[in-house]
Amino acid sequence: LTGVLDDCLCDIESIDDFNTFKIFPKIQKLQERDYFRYYKVNLKRPCPFWADDGHCSIKDCHVEPCPESKIPVGIKAGSSNKYSKAANNSKELEDCEQANKLGAVNSTLSNQSKEAFIDWARYDDSQDHFCELDDERSPDAQYVDLLLNPERYTGYKGPSAWRVWNSIYEENCFKPRSVYRPLNPLAPSRGGDDGESFYTWLEGLCLEKRVFYKLISGLHASINLHLCANYLLEETWGKPRWGPNVKEFTRRFDPAETKGEGPRRLKNLYFLYLIELRALSKVAPYFERAVVDLYTGNGHEDAESKALLLDIFRDTKSFRMHFDEKSMFAGDKKGAKSLKEEFRLHFKNISRIMDCVGCDKCRLWGKLQTQGLGTALKILFSEKEIQSLPENSPSKGFQLTRQEIVALVNAFGRLSTSIKELQNFKVLLQQTR
Repeated sequence: LTGVLDDCLCDIESIDDFNTFKIFPKIQKLQERDYFRYYKVNLKRPCPFWADDGHCSIKDCHVEPCPESKIPVGIKAGSSNKYSKAANNSKELEDCEQANKLGAVNSTLSNQSKEAFIDWARYDDSQDHFCELDDERSPDAQYVDLLLNPERYTGYKGPSAWRVWNSIYEENCFKPRSVYRPLNPLAPSRGGDDGESFYTWLEGLCLEKRVFYKLISGLHASINLHLCANYLLEETWGKPRWGPNVKEFTRRFDPAETKGEGPRRLKNLYFLYLIELRALSKVAPYFERAVVDLYTGNGHEDAESKALLLDIFRDTKSFRMHFDEKSMFAGDKKGAKSLKEEFRLHFKNISRIMDCVGCDKCRLWGKLQTQGLGTALKILFSEKEIQSLPENSPSKGFQLTRQEIVALVNAFGRLSTSIKELQNFKVLLQQTR
């Protein structure tokens, strides 16, 4: 896998070097810090699109929620926007005053009205979101320690898993049903069509719709790489051994095994990496402000976490071949606005499909990675708001919740890991030949 990527001026070798020597070691460290390791997620939301297939009963599908006592006080105390100590304190005062005011008129508010108020607030917040966000106040939402629930091959496969990806591609990637898309090696092929007609069609699309497909394909490739790299190799006496499975990697990505499709998928992984890398470089000013201090309640740890995050931002800004998002949605204003909204709603739909994944661990990481990508897209298309942020107070125009920040960093961490794993597989393949 070499050379320049389509739709941008960046080559694969530059990304490999940049990721290996600059980003990967630092992002690994950052993901281990308390602020970024605890993610609140609702794994019990019903699938909105079809009758539930039932949950996967394989033990490796299970997610162990975090006991309350283990969660840092600054994280569990909070509203989703608590990213600084100052915001914490002022928010609590506001909540208190608000409660007193509401208390006076509470008897006139029916439960239905209160629900409507909450829905309106949520609707206002969701205008720039690319993801369907979990309601963190739901009793079903629980904190999960991501370090104790790593993404790896669980054995979840077959019709249920297949239906999720099929629905994502067939119904959400701007594709007419008449165009056959080359699926992964597990898919039944249709006659003599080798998928080239799909790529002819894809090249004829506008840039935005091409980008959308590449992001989804890149995410799919990244998830498949994690499963190949962290595969259950054997289980003797109840002691599982996880590691890279070269045979599985070959089955999913080798040109001969995938009718030339594998390298295309891996190129889309690099494209997705570039998009999220660009988002990190754009959002840096948001975090550089003194008002943001990644609050967990442990001042020393919080300062170290922020210093490491800012160090990563400096690296992202030093990268010379960023994707130019200004090339997107750049046509006439009305058409561009309509296309952007279509793009946003399609992606939002994909985030909802993640509630249809039958394996809890796969659902957890699917939700986190789609929310991370959705946050990256929100950042890329909010440039003006980020440039005009107030230095010492929380911003009204552009806001990131703690959940979005955790998802953004961990999703990019997963892509960084994928590209590192790809280097490992290259070495392993050379050794087996």
